[in-house]
Parts: sequence; C-alpha cells; structure tokens
Amino acid sequence: MQFTLHKTATDCAARAGTITTDHGTIQTPIFMPVGTVGTVKTVHQRELETEVRAQIILGNTYHLYLRPTTDVLFAAGGLHQFMNWQHPILTDSGGYQVYSLAKMRKITEEGVKFQSHIDGSRHLFTPENVMDIQRRIGADIIMAFDECTPYPCDYRYAQRSLQLTHRWLDRCIARFDATEGLYGYSQTLFPIVQGSVYKDLRTQSAEYISQLGREGNAIGGLAVGEPAEEMYEMTDLVCNILPQNKPRYLMGVGTPINILESIALGIDMFDCVMPTRNARHGMLFTADGIIHIKNKKWATDFSPIDASSNAHTSRTHTKAYLRHLFVAGEMLGGQIASIHNISFYLQLVQEARKRIIDGSFFAWKQQMVQKLGQKL
Repeated sequence: MQFTLHKTATDCAARAGTITTDHGTIQTPIFMPVGTVGTVKTVHQRELETEVRAQIILGNTYHLYLRPTTDVLFAAGGLHQFMNWQHPILTDSGGYQVYSLAKMRKITEEGVKFQSHIDGSRHLFTPENVMDIQRRIGADIIMAFDECTPYPCDYRYAQRSLQLTHRWLDRCIARFDATEGLYGYSQTLFPIVQGSVYKDLRTQSAEYISQLGREGNAIGGLAVGEPAEEMYEMTDLVCNILPQNKPRYLMGVGTPINILESIALGIDMFDCVMPTRNARHGMLFTADGIIHIKNKKWATDFSPIDASSNAHTSRTHTKAYLRHLFVAGEMLGGQIASIHNISFYLQLVQEARKRIIDGSFFAWKQQMVQKLGQKL
C-alpha cells in the first residue's frame, strides 16, 4: 500500500491524499461503508459502484469468522471473490465486537475467550490467529487486535488495557510479517492507538505506534459514549503525533458533523454503521439537515428526496413515495434510504477533498456544520 499526500489546508490540519492498493486507489478523505458480514445492508454491490460510488468498504473479522466462516471464504478465494467486490476492503480485527460482548468474554494475556452471539459456542481470539483469520478473509487493509475500553473508564484500567494492546500489537506485527497473503495481492496492517480519554495515555500510544513505521495508523476507542468535544480533543492530540506521511483512520465515526470536524483535525479515513442503520429507521441525511421521512409532513411532498444527490434513486424518487414505502413496511424503503445516506456521506467527503485542494475547506466546513444537524 502507498499513500501520497497531495494537499494540506493552510487554516487547519485537513489533508487530501491518495491511497493505492492492489485492488484500486482511494481518494482521501474517504468514508468506508460498513459491510459487516460481506454485505452493506440492503445495498447491492452494483449499487455500491454505480449509485453510491464507494471506493472501499469495510468487513468485520468477528462476524465473518463465525459466519460464513473463514473455511468458506478461503474456498471461495477470499472475501473479494465471495461477495463479487473487486475494489479495496478493510477488515476490523473484531476487537470492538469482543468489547461489546462484555458478558460473554474473558480477556487474558493470551487473548480473548468469547461465546458466539449466534449459538453460544466458545472461541479464542489471539493476536496471532486474528492475523491468520484476516489473511484468509483477504482484505487489503487489516487491523491489529486490540482491546477497546468502555466509556467512562477508570484510569488504571485504561493504562493496563493500553499496555496489553501494545503487547498484542507486537505479536500481531510479528505474525503478520512472518506470513504472506494467500490470494496473490498484498495486505497492509494498521496499528490502533488506544488510551481512552486520557491525554498521557493517548500520547504514549501514539508515540509508540509512530515509531513502528507501518504503512498507516488507526485511532480506536473513541465514539463509544464520550462527549464529542473529548473525542475531538483526543483526535487532535493523536494527529499531531502520528506521522504526516501515513493515512490516519478514525474508527467508528460518525455523524456528518463528526466527520467534517475530524477531517479538519487531520483524519483521512472513516467508517460508521450510522448511514445504513439510521436509514432503515427512516432518517435521511442531507446538506440542509436531517429528514425523518416517516413524519406526516412528507406525505404529499412530491419533490425529489435530494435533487443534488449523486444517487439516481435520490433524484428520481419523491419524499412522498419514500414515506409511503416506510409506512407500508416495504423493504424497498430501507434500500432507497440506505443508498441515499451512503451516497450523501461519500459526496460530503468528496466535496471536502475538493475544498481542501482549492483552499476553501475551513470556511465551507463551518457553514456546513451549522446546517447538517438541523431537523427539516
């Protein structure tokens, strides 16, 4: 993987760059739609290419390991072949999912013993086998195995967790560097900065990871319930330490406002389930604010869902029709809304990139932040 930094804003830390992988190039800043189990929920791969125009999607190691299993993925020739997606893929290591299974897992130096949420079967994730699992899944960018601390989190716990995450990281790197990809293309390992909301721990983690010299770096353990200002403070702190010439990935973030504010701090890559999850409940994101499409006010609104959208469905279907689909319980409603929301997120980061390059990003960002959160 290669990263080329093209432009840095003069009035903030926003950057425009290009990530090159064996499955294609990615223009940053970028949003990665979440395809947890080999599918971006309700959205066909053809629509990801032609409507949403996604450049990279995300899969999840924990879920894919349990179902369909890595044996099936290996037999298919990897996740790209299995789901017929010939563009870049990133896989989360499963650390966050294990964190969310607090009542069904036990953390030790060796790794994490956990019970499947599907059938209760018992499994063990270690730094070594998580690298092996992600090799078999076949993503272009794979994540180190870490512990994601909850919020709020006691300082002593956060410190012990960070030290464990760093020891696990060393084992991940050793295993990754001792193995090769299985499908004839290269894979890249990103370490993850942890440390909860404690400045000294975040600094320690960012400095440790910076000196490892990997091709890219991630920031985890944020957007887990802390106030947005604390998230921005930790992000700013870490971005000022991580190498300028490597892409920075802020995991699990977030709202359109979160994304724009984090781009201004120097983040290049984002993922979040919010566009599709909220879409399935009738919440649409637009440049003018948020639409709750199930509200009665849209019942006779025959204007396009979003006339400025890149998505054909958003320009050609009306708000009234989309509301009807939701009220009638038709699955097409969630599909159209999901395509719209993901397309909006991609359009937002593409416009951010354009503004960074032409020098107008910060003023544009300030204006957008004022509009994006209001309810229409």
